[in-house]
Amino acid sequence: MLKQPLLHFSKFTLAAATLLAAVSLSGCNQPTVLEEVKQTGTLKILTRNTPTTYYEGADGPAGLEYELASMFADHLGVKLEIDSNHDIQDIYQSLEEGDAHLAAAGLEISLERTSQVYFSQSYMDVQPVVIYNRKEKTPRSIEDLIGKQTAVIAGTNNAQLLRELQQTHPKLSWKETSDLEATDLIRMVHDQELDAAIINSNEFDINKAYYSRAKEAFKLDEPHKLAWAMPKHRDNTLYNAARDFFNQIEADGTLSQVKDRYFGHTEELNYVGVQIFLRHIRGRLPKYEKHFKQAAEKYNLDWRLLAATGYQESHWRPRAKSPTGVRGIMMLTLNTASDMGVTNRLDPKQSIYGGARYLSKLIRRMPEQILEPDRTWMALASYNVGYGHLEDARKITEHMKKDPNKWIDVREHLPLLQKRNWYRFTKHGFARGEEPVHYVQNIRQYYDILTWYDSRLQQVAQNQATEQTVDEAVSFSIVPPVL
Repeated sequence: MLKQPLLHFSKFTLAAATLLAAVSLSGCNQPTVLEEVKQTGTLKILTRNTPTTYYEGADGPAGLEYELASMFADHLGVKLEIDSNHDIQDIYQSLEEGDAHLAAAGLEISLERTSQVYFSQSYMDVQPVVIYNRKEKTPRSIEDLIGKQTAVIAGTNNAQLLRELQQTHPKLSWKETSDLEATDLIRMVHDQELDAAIINSNEFDINKAYYSRAKEAFKLDEPHKLAWAMPKHRDNTLYNAARDFFNQIEADGTLSQVKDRYFGHTEELNYVGVQIFLRHIRGRLPKYEKHFKQAAEKYNLDWRLLAATGYQESHWRPRAKSPTGVRGIMMLTLNTASDMGVTNRLDPKQSIYGGARYLSKLIRRMPEQILEPDRTWMALASYNVGYGHLEDARKITEHMKKDPNKWIDVREHLPLLQKRNWYRFTKHGFARGEEPVHYVQNIRQYYDILTWYDSRLQQVAQNQATEQTVDEAVSFSIVPPVL
């Protein structure tokens, strides 16, 4: 009597095994994630619309994450498809649901999420910082945040860090938001809508010039590591490709160059310098803005870059004069003024047009292997220290086994021109090599502030033209103290 059921069970097992084999065979034919990306010709990424990740710049899409992801897509020979309408919690949910191949969104490596995603190797270290309004008393420790209106972005390691700190500081409370980004929190601290916020150092560095009343109080933790995230329910072929990609761009210096493009100029201006610049944007720039725009258009320059250069040279003072005899808004030497057709260096229009023509000439003069934006940074250094000294610095850079076509490497070696054991071997001799480094860094930051200010003016004008007002919606999840 037992044989009949056993026979039936054996038939069932055979059928199940056949079905399992079929499924397994089908699975063998399923492409890997990397094969899928190459077959479809598209790399789908999730990101966030922030200054540190992805945004629309003056010349199109920009942002550290965008540039890295674009290079990775080129590395794979596919096009990039971007979905940026996400907060951090949405990103992890969308990855789990298979909506994208990876997330390049300024995500921190988190041990809690390693069961859910593969994290690529880290491409940047950031540090959690507490920011406050400089008009208020400086908080010195976590205890000073008790009873304060403090905010943090939901889903970040910083939010988790506060939960851990609450265990030893039970009266600590804060607000978490998924509707805002770090830029919003910085603005709210600047406007005294919040007492404090916890954000990452890179987010503060790239925004602090625009919200100068926001200031770092103290660092909250050891550095966190940023990385890409890839869903773990599929194979690790894309993860391996990302690893190889990051190894390559780190070894050849590309990663450092891209990071420098966004964060390499954030330490030059202090609070007072930013306040003075903003005051001069409102008070002095309107007198000369038309000339900057017209001259920039004539010589194929960005007018805000030209204006930033003029500010670095003279603070937009048409009668400015240096001890070495350079004069005017663009501080032209007699020889340069003559070469550029300027007959009166104190005439604002002539000076601006002469400076624009000279800067354009320097950009064109750079060797063709120097690509943008390095081409512009080196031309600006030339404007300050002279083309010959820049070439000397490039030769020293090459001698030191670094890339003479990358500003990040050349700026490291420019200061050697003021050391005798280096400049005595150069063609053009001594130069104050520190000056062009600070010169270029300041102009880059002035340019960023002008771009931001100009976009704000355009937005206000657009709102006035359409007679619309935009109310910012702020939605917070309140984390109460432990009672």
